[in-house]
Amino acid sequence: MNIHKLDKIAKSLIKEAAGKIRASFTTELIIETKSEANDLVTNIDKETEQFFIQQIKKKFPEHRIMGEEGFGDEIQDLNGYVWILDPIDGTMNFIHQKKNFAISLGIFKDGEGILGYVYDVMADDLLSAAQGEGAFFNDQRIPRVEEAHLEQSIISMNASWVAPNKYIEHDGMIELLRKVRGTRSYGSAAIEILYVVMGRLDAYISMRLSPWDIAGGMVIAKEVGAIVTNLGNEPINLLKQNTFIVSKPGLHRDIVMNYVKLK
Repeated sequence: MNIHKLDKIAKSLIKEAAGKIRASFTTELIIETKSEANDLVTNIDKETEQFFIQQIKKKFPEHRIMGEEGFGDEIQDLNGYVWILDPIDGTMNFIHQKKNFAISLGIFKDGEGILGYVYDVMADDLLSAAQGEGAFFNDQRIPRVEEAHLEQSIISMNASWVAPNKYIEHDGMIELLRKVRGTRSYGSAAIEILYVVMGRLDAYISMRLSPWDIAGGMVIAKEVGAIVTNLGNEPINLLKQNTFIVSKPGLHRDIVMNYVKLK
């Protein structure tokens, strides 16, 4: 399959879906909870995923889709073409702030990420990459990220991981936050990966992300030389939830080796 044709179609679907999301602000928003009270989903999340699935299946009936809201295929392997989609990454931001949320999409062939997209819906900013061809921000090529050092770095991390929790020894996280120049948290993994790729952040860390949160961003990050692993310094498994770090070189090793102690 021609990767450039696939890229053109994916971008068209993303822009059309984003238009539908922006138009939804004038309609009633139906909010539900999923696994717990702060795990939110709306009718727009569901409708956006269904739009993607209908269009993908119409154009590529042999392709499979892994979507956050469960309307796609039951994915047990990454054989063939698999689209990994989060229709609205940052649903809480979508509900409360009407900004800082994104469409995240990764297209994989036999387990290899061949196309990746993060689209900041309200900023109308598209971050994209094709395997081996570099990354682009609104069609302008992005330079490779430079090495970073802890004391001069801004990292993004949810503040809950600095409090006692079941995933990581929080003392190491407290020490990490004392050493860095600054911290941020935006509430959308896709947006935070975008910011690392663009150089607005130096690293992003999370204890619990699903494949659709990171699949698109992973493809892009690798094209600019950012390092993507779980917090055990192992490759990401896109068939399950993961701990996650995306970071500029140098900084990645320092954080994983010296500050991370998983439980």
